[in-house]
Amino acid sequence: MRQSRMRLAAVPSHHYAGPMVPIFESTLPIFLLVVLGVVLKRAPLVDRSVWQGLEEIGYYVLFPSLLFLTFYRADFSGLALGSIAAGCLTTVVVLFLVLVIALPLFRARGISLPEFTTVLQTVTRWNAFVALAIGDKLFGESGLTVMALIMAIVVVPINFGNTALMVWYLSPSPNFGAFARRIWSNPLILACCAGLAMRYSGVALYPPIEQAIDLMASAALGLGMIVVGAALRIRDTVRPRLLSVLCTFGKLLAYPLVATAICWVFGVRGEALVVVALFGSVPTAMNGYLLARQLGGDAPLYATIATLQTAASFLTIPLVLYLASYAASG
Repeated sequence: MRQSRMRLAAVPSHHYAGPMVPIFESTLPIFLLVVLGVVLKRAPLVDRSVWQGLEEIGYYVLFPSLLFLTFYRADFSGLALGSIAAGCLTTVVVLFLVLVIALPLFRARGISLPEFTTVLQTVTRWNAFVALAIGDKLFGESGLTVMALIMAIVVVPINFGNTALMVWYLSPSPNFGAFARRIWSNPLILACCAGLAMRYSGVALYPPIEQAIDLMASAALGLGMIVVGAALRIRDTVRPRLLSVLCTFGKLLAYPLVATAICWVFGVRGEALVVVALFGSVPTAMNGYLLARQLGGDAPLYATIATLQTAASFLTIPLVLYLASYAASG
């Protein structure tokens, strides 16, 4: 797993007007693993009872390992909590507020609470690892630095917000005590907090232990995407519901528009603004499917939307970056 430097630096000025090839190379492996999950679930090679165990291993062990290691290894020295950080955090808060306020409209259209929590997740979550891969290929080390800064700022609020709202909406009889226990026992939130605590404690992990966690972290993304594919219902993907289509365009087009506009207001300019647009334009995070399974959300709907977003992002990411380049020069 590659270590990212967390210093806010200027993105290098090189050509990025034609990003189709690196985007294709970064997104295709994700889509292929989802397809592999579809095939494995339907092939007589793996017992169907195995899949639930794989989901739980990913949720409780592999994804927490990935988040823990990301924050434990991050170099926060000289971190500038400037306009990019403020703009991206404001974007996350605005999106959550708009969706929560719109809940009565969703309910009036017959959308259930499990479906609504999936809308929340698929619109607000972002696949940071796709963004890091594309940012590295398009902008080099400095672009990866800005993207890592964004990741450090928004990962915990996004996980906290989605987990909190799912517990609140989906618990049979929500109360503050149960709510707090579910929030602070969430393995993804605990992993983020533990990684930050270890980073600032001055205590270094014993190298073999760090290597063991690294091996688990390396397995998280691949397994997560295969599990998503295994849960996918092909019929719903070929002929998706209107809700799935709206979530796809909301995440891939509305999200980067809001993020770019807010960061522009905060004073972000130049190619750094294009990196912000990239942050908003990538598809939803695959690990949200596991959270939906654990907390009672609509996991099959999540799998459908995640796959639609991944496929559509082949076209929408180049469009978003092309348009953002004009705003960046303003």
